[in-house]
Amino acid sequence: MSETLPPKTCSIDRLITVEEDIQKVLNGTKSAQRRNGRYADPGEIMELNGRSFEVYNVYRQSLGELTDAQAQAEGFESLEAYKQYILSMHPGMPWSANMKVWVHEFRPIA
Repeated sequence: MSETLPPKTCSIDRLITVEEDIQKVLNGTKSAQRRNGRYADPGEIMELNGRSFEVYNVYRQSLGELTDAQAQAEGFESLEAYKQYILSMHPGMPWSANMKVWVHEFRPIA
């Protein structure tokens, strides 16, 4: 039984906006995006540079649960590299293992 998700806090077109991240999605090295809010529903389609990607899984996760494999799905070589990137994007924000984020997993549509 799937859990009922709360309303989205933003639209799917705002899920991935950093050009470096868009390129990672397009070249196949990024298949997940973590956000403080929920930007998509499972089954929703994201368009990036004329290509379509289906969001197939959306769930909550604490930063302390994040694994190296999940950081690699975000397009980084390791959890530490992902952590440094996130902290550089949000100056002054501490990395809190208890902080909950929304995970959006997606795949290209052929």
